[in-house]
Amino acid sequence: MLNDTLAGGSAPAGDTGTLIKDTTTAGFRQDVIAESMQRPVLVDFWAPWCGPCKQLTPVLEKVVKEAAGAVVLVKMNIDEHPSIAGQLGIQSIPAVIVFQKGQPVDGFMGAVPESQIKDLIARVAGPVQDPVEAAIAEAAGLIEEGDLAGASEIYAAILEQQPDNVAALAGLAKLQLDAGEVENAKRVLAMVPEAKASDPALAGIRAALELAEQAASLGDLAGLQREVEANPDAHQARFDLALGLAARGERGQAVDHLIELRKRDKDWNEDGARKQLLQFFEAWGVMDPDTIRGRRKLSALLFS
Repeated sequence: MLNDTLAGGSAPAGDTGTLIKDTTTAGFRQDVIAESMQRPVLVDFWAPWCGPCKQLTPVLEKVVKEAAGAVVLVKMNIDEHPSIAGQLGIQSIPAVIVFQKGQPVDGFMGAVPESQIKDLIARVAGPVQDPVEAAIAEAAGLIEEGDLAGASEIYAAILEQQPDNVAALAGLAKLQLDAGEVENAKRVLAMVPEAKASDPALAGIRAALELAEQAASLGDLAGLQREVEANPDAHQARFDLALGLAARGERGQAVDHLIELRKRDKDWNEDGARKQLLQFFEAWGVMDPDTIRGRRKLSALLFS
């Protein structure tokens, strides 16, 4: 699963044999017609004596490899296998014909620039997603499904190839933090190169890590709860209780306590309740339901 993701889904990482191959007249039906039922196939008609063919083929191979499985390239030497080119009416080479669902659907003649080949692939296969980006997306999907081990495996594999990949480092650190492994999360973040330390992708996990460290020092919340119930104006106790509740995943209650604190004393600790809410929102993410709910409550309070 992992290697497939990093290689674009169809060929294992580093294996271009399934993406680029030579074919024959006898093999054309399987290599081109059958394969094109799954994904577009670029057929490169060439000959050893053709100078432009020698220019085009390396560029074709490069672009197909970069497409990471979105298309395949099949090469046919028309000197050895002339019949298919004849049936397609090809009179000059190099010629590239795209087959999709068993039919020729697009193509070009001559040694065209790399950009034109990329445009062709985009037309027939759609925009090609970077394999590492695809792996990051797959890891996010696994997290939603509860497969944290699978997501961790993907992040680790990405970091083997790209040790400074900020998205993978942030994702792995968050997995560690969510598991309660604060020190492990800190060690992962320490792997971020200094040049990328200010990357926005790290802001949320850093905020979450700071919250976790603050909450760890609070201990049992029952005493804080009793103090707030006995004295609703015990602002520090309410503030600390909100931190602890957020750390336990009771985000709605945490937001409500800080909103209540802001209502009671907007100037307490230099508007500390509002600032803490903003840190919560950064740690939870812009689209998190508790962030959205909390922002609405805060806006209603600030602008009422």
